[in-house]
Amino acid sequence: MASNENSDFQKVLEFKIYKYSSFSSSYVPENILVDKPSDQTSRWSSDIDNHPQYLILKLQCPAIVKTITFGKYEKTHVCNIKKFKVYGGLEPENMMELLESGLKNDSVPETFEVKHILGNEQNYFPVRYIKILPLLSWGPGFNFCIWHVRLTGTDDSKIVRPSIEWFNAYRQKEVIRLCMKHFRRLEQPEIVETLQRVTGVPLEDPRLTGLYDLLVTKGDHLQAERFISNAVMMGLLNDYINAQTYRAVWTKLTTNEPKPGMRGGHQMVLDPTAELLYLFGGWDGNQDLADLWSYNISTNKWTVICKDTETVGGPSARSCHKMCLDPERRQLFTLGRYLDTQYRIPRNLKSDFFVYDIESNKWTQISEDTGAVGGPRLIFDHQMSMDVEKRTIYIFGGRILVPLTNSDEHGLIPSSTEPIFSGLYSYHVPTGTWTRLACDIARPSAPNIPIIKSRAGHSMLFHPGSRKLYIFAGQRGKEYLSDFFTYEVDTNQVEHINFNDLGTKDSSHIPAPGFTQKTTIDPDLGEIYVLSGLSKNKDKRDDNVQNSFWVYNIKKNKWSCIYRNENGGQKYWSKMQDFEPCPRFAHQLVYDHVKKVHFLFGGNPGRSCLPNLRLDDFWQLKLCRPSHEQVLKRCKLLIRKHKFEELALNDSVEALEYLQTKVSEIIDHNDAEQTKEFQLLTSILFREQNSLLGESTNSNDSEGVLGNLVNTSTSLYYPTIRDIHTLRTELYDKLTEFFPESLTQPRANLIDLLPL
Repeated sequence: MASNENSDFQKVLEFKIYKYSSFSSSYVPENILVDKPSDQTSRWSSDIDNHPQYLILKLQCPAIVKTITFGKYEKTHVCNIKKFKVYGGLEPENMMELLESGLKNDSVPETFEVKHILGNEQNYFPVRYIKILPLLSWGPGFNFCIWHVRLTGTDDSKIVRPSIEWFNAYRQKEVIRLCMKHFRRLEQPEIVETLQRVTGVPLEDPRLTGLYDLLVTKGDHLQAERFISNAVMMGLLNDYINAQTYRAVWTKLTTNEPKPGMRGGHQMVLDPTAELLYLFGGWDGNQDLADLWSYNISTNKWTVICKDTETVGGPSARSCHKMCLDPERRQLFTLGRYLDTQYRIPRNLKSDFFVYDIESNKWTQISEDTGAVGGPRLIFDHQMSMDVEKRTIYIFGGRILVPLTNSDEHGLIPSSTEPIFSGLYSYHVPTGTWTRLACDIARPSAPNIPIIKSRAGHSMLFHPGSRKLYIFAGQRGKEYLSDFFTYEVDTNQVEHINFNDLGTKDSSHIPAPGFTQKTTIDPDLGEIYVLSGLSKNKDKRDDNVQNSFWVYNIKKNKWSCIYRNENGGQKYWSKMQDFEPCPRFAHQLVYDHVKKVHFLFGGNPGRSCLPNLRLDDFWQLKLCRPSHEQVLKRCKLLIRKHKFEELALNDSVEALEYLQTKVSEIIDHNDAEQTKEFQLLTSILFREQNSLLGESTNSNDSEGVLGNLVNTSTSLYYPTIRDIHTLRTELYDKLTEFFPESLTQPRANLIDLLPL
């Protein structure tokens, strides 16, 4: 069983070059063993790019490989690998795909986590060989170059040896299961029973064997439906439901006065246990605000806690600040703010830091200037996350506000023309101490401190289970960023998350590079949610404000676009104002991970004709997956369609009657797709009568079509036992797809593994 991976998995693993497809005599494979970014010859190169090239590394001994790092040349290079795959295995002839991704065309080394856990029991996957297969270089028509490779993981025999034993047993078990599935399909139950008795290896969960007997052996479709109904009630299909695509459902929340006014650049946090949401500050289009509000979710009521927090010892009016919540101790922390250029004089640039105690309704200034005590200088558009268990706050990025000088005859000008970005800091609440964890690439510090490309308007979320910060997108100067990486807080390890489509022109299946997009996290589901803000439109010079909502599945490393509305124009959104929030940025989004509900408030709609306009609308967002009833109906429809096909092999009249009654009653006739599929089912009866569907005077008159078919004399299918068995087996295979893989027969087929 895989346990929490600690420092045991950070060892750099030694390897040698085992095999390669071709190489240039100038750049031999061994050059990748040493990282020399300034050396043009320190690389392996292929001769060509239009032939499969590969490089196989042989580890000193079997190991669990967790990450692979690719070093690069000191500047961009046309031979950098834009796309690649990584395979691994105990033998060079039998390797499994561990990673598919690509490198950015820059000089920054990139680290990827490779697949190293297998099976339903989450066991480690041991490897001795690693194969790197380049697929595409950044320069069209150029050969591939690998500059440096580093593998990390563990070769500790106490971990690796049990993994090898498990893996060998796992392979033997899967071969036996594939054989049992194969012989069951051939209607050889004696062989299946013998294999199961002799080896002790089950083909599947006994409950699904019962379904097979009901459906395939006995042909009892009605009992099969009852079995599925019970399985749904028992939660056996929950994994399938949770893997389905969400549907976004917006609800506008209307509340009585008092309620917060229009604003953008404000902050919100949510306490799911108390069912309270807190809102502080923001910019109303004319001035910064210092009001603190709470919203009671259960009563749908806003309460103004304080109209001006500065008057009670709290923070002054501000926007573009950040806030985080300790729900256990019921404390709010806030840091940072934006200042217009004319106010950026030294006495105004102190970074004050406050905490609000909810129970006592009291503000306390923790620090007058965090920059003077080892923390960040005054910043805005940064991010702030809290590790509640360790009582540690993490602050990353944001633009540092710099003082003005009098060097210009026309008045004050900024002392720096280039924006300066803050690094990564932690603040330990019990001891009141700051630690700088990483610095910005433009301002390197001590050699033992990691370097991270800082930014503003990005997202940062803390996952308490993996103990990682997830950092995504943002803006750095004029550059809109779309990178995604993690920072493991206990090991200080940075890991870049890459996607299979890196470098492709079509990025419609990942979020566009963005600024002020809002993100939330559900650690229990392992999902990150992104509501778009201001993104870069590659086809236009202007920035783009559009509505889209994305979900990132951490385990699958996959983005899904749940909701997108690219409609523009004030007329359209005026019509939709009670049904769907208009596009915006500088808004706030919070998430109740207990009730699985998001709340959205305010923001800037980005209307050039009304630059001071801010919003005060309040929305609830629920992400809905198919219900248990809908999935049950889907399974029943599959069963009834297959029973109709089986009846059609014997008696067309009985089949037609079943179609018009039992199948029809479960069809949603308001759904055009289901209705069309229902009508096309009649073509199963007569191979030569498909055209009748098109010849009907009324395409929706399914009964008229059926009547024509009954009166038509044509050659029917003649049933065989094998036809019926095949139909039932196909139905069983489809139904098992609704169940967890840990309960079912193998998804693969033995015959498909034969080389041709």
